[in-house]
Amino acid sequence: MGEADPQPRHRPIRSFVRREGRMTDGQKRALDRLQALYGLDALGAPLDLPAVFGRTAPVTVEIGFGNGESLLETALKQPERDFIGIEVHRPGVGHLLARVEELGLANLRVICHDAVEVLQQRFAPASLDTIQLYFPDPWHKKRHHKRRIVQPDWLRLVASRLVTGGRLHMATDWQDYAEHMLALADAEPTLENLAGPGHYAADRGDRPETKFERRGLERGHGVWDLIYRKR
Repeated sequence: MGEADPQPRHRPIRSFVRREGRMTDGQKRALDRLQALYGLDALGAPLDLPAVFGRTAPVTVEIGFGNGESLLETALKQPERDFIGIEVHRPGVGHLLARVEELGLANLRVICHDAVEVLQQRFAPASLDTIQLYFPDPWHKKRHHKRRIVQPDWLRLVASRLVTGGRLHMATDWQDYAEHMLALADAEPTLENLAGPGHYAADRGDRPETKFERRGLERGHGVWDLIYRKR
């Protein structure tokens, strides 16, 4: 037997589980064919954002875009801004890539990887105008709360990537997670709650309403939005 590894290896706590599900043939083709056109490498040196989009414009990053329809809607409505979506689930990435090509969108790019590592490596400090986190996995069991993406270290990382005056917009349909987000984000000194300490946003702002969200509201579920500004 070889010698034991003297350095213990600590696996990072992930905020997601890869539930790939079934990929359609169209999604597979989109991943194979369109990744080079509309996808970005997950790891490496910080991105030159004006070079990526061929212009200088405010950049919004959305974390965990699902199938990408709400991100797509936002990019269509705001052609003066550029968007990068980050998602770990390949079927959703394939779906969005196909739609980007179909609509000929020049202001949207996609990364398929863990958002924490992407934020750490691919975005320079003070390079982003907005970061969006809509309906992340709530990890509702108490023993799993440590897997929630919104944690003090994550909030510090997000704030460091925002320009002064840049925004963090979060939303959830789990009240317990909303309270968790509010308490931690209010405690981050570089972020200012635009609704005032201890308060949720009065409305969803320019965030599109999703089909999932609409169904929940019809059943009486709540939705909480939190909008912060980088001091």
